[in-house]
Amino acid sequence: MWGAKVYFKNVYNVKFANEIIMVNPIFNNLKSQLEQQSWPDVYLFKFIVPNDSVSVAKINALFNESSDLVMHESRNGNYMSVSVKELMLDVDSIISIYEKASLIKGIISL
Repeated sequence: MWGAKVYFKNVYNVKFANEIIMVNPIFNNLKSQLEQQSWPDVYLFKFIVPNDSVSVAKINALFNESSDLVMHESRNGNYMSVSVKELMLDVDSIISIYEKASLIKGIISL
């Protein structure tokens, strides 16, 4: 099991074939690191999201019901820590989840 820290500060949009696509150069580094492993394997995702029902629901929607999901509320109750272990088939499926997660307002991916 392996997790990677991913920060979404350098995200920018590129217009491609009349669609706006989010591009993050950090994903290129993560992808090259993950490609050194053999897949399928269990991958650990970690996120911190604002503790509101919409943000928590959006994180839950990214994963299967069979995923091992653990949530902890912050001391002041403002944030929710979310750890998810899921069997991932390939590197592209991991990157896809990080890209979808980056659209959640206020998320921090670890």
